[in-house]
Amino acid sequence: MARVADIRIGTAPREPLAAVWAVGRAIARAAPILLLALAWEALAASGVVTPFQLPRLSAVLARIWTDAVAGDLALNTALTLYRALAGFLIAAVAGVVIGMAMSRNVAVRWLFDPIVSVGFPMPKIAFLPVMMLWLGVYDLSKIAMVVLDAIFPVVTATIAGIAGVDRHLLWSARNMGASGRDLLWQVLLPAALPQIMTGLQVALPIALIVAVVAEMLMGGYGLGGAMAHASRFADSRGVFAGIVEIAAVGYALVKAMTLVRRRLLIWHQEAQAPSTV
Repeated sequence: MARVADIRIGTAPREPLAAVWAVGRAIARAAPILLLALAWEALAASGVVTPFQLPRLSAVLARIWTDAVAGDLALNTALTLYRALAGFLIAAVAGVVIGMAMSRNVAVRWLFDPIVSVGFPMPKIAFLPVMMLWLGVYDLSKIAMVVLDAIFPVVTATIAGIAGVDRHLLWSARNMGASGRDLLWQVLLPAALPQIMTGLQVALPIALIVAVVAEMLMGGYGLGGAMAHASRFADSRGVFAGIVEIAAVGYALVKAMTLVRRRLLIWHQEAQAPSTV
């Protein structure tokens, strides 16, 4: 009984301390954003710039609230996310498959390696007029642009991940009688998954960026289209509202991908908490 009491006495002070540390870390992470918001509001209110050049943050937030109540924010955000995530998922699957094929087959590597080498550094937005001519100005062309931009980081990350697999793992698996399919699904892909996830984490923000840019240039609904419409009518608050909305959506996507990475790599050493001993 005394031992239980000692344990309770010893652990009780740690719980409030852990809560204080958690709150402190959250405040520290949010501090730069809060400082930027305060600086924005102060600069806009100082008169150094005109409201057209930089509207107050409070006015921008009021505009976002108005759009949310009217339903425009939900519609535009849903359309942009649909285009970005649809293109990202297609690029993720196709990129992993192509990367695996290039790593395992000489003929496939011979075919795709020049395309990847030339296409990766090339600004793919140059293909936008071609996409508009071939596929029109609706969702299909915008999703195709997302796929074209987002697939290259996935392909290169998959190739690098498979190339970096410890050869001793492959030799051990072969000596234990693993077939080519078993070697791929049970050794190569799990070992390369951290590198592949890094490629996916790079591709996801690219997908959002390309979706927004395509909406700006092609017009229509979506966060990018709403910003282009506001700019066309000299609606400064609408333009800055779009910037804030896109930043919030991008932050949410990056955090979601981080959680997915932790979930998928829970077995990996990077997910293990560092020792405090």
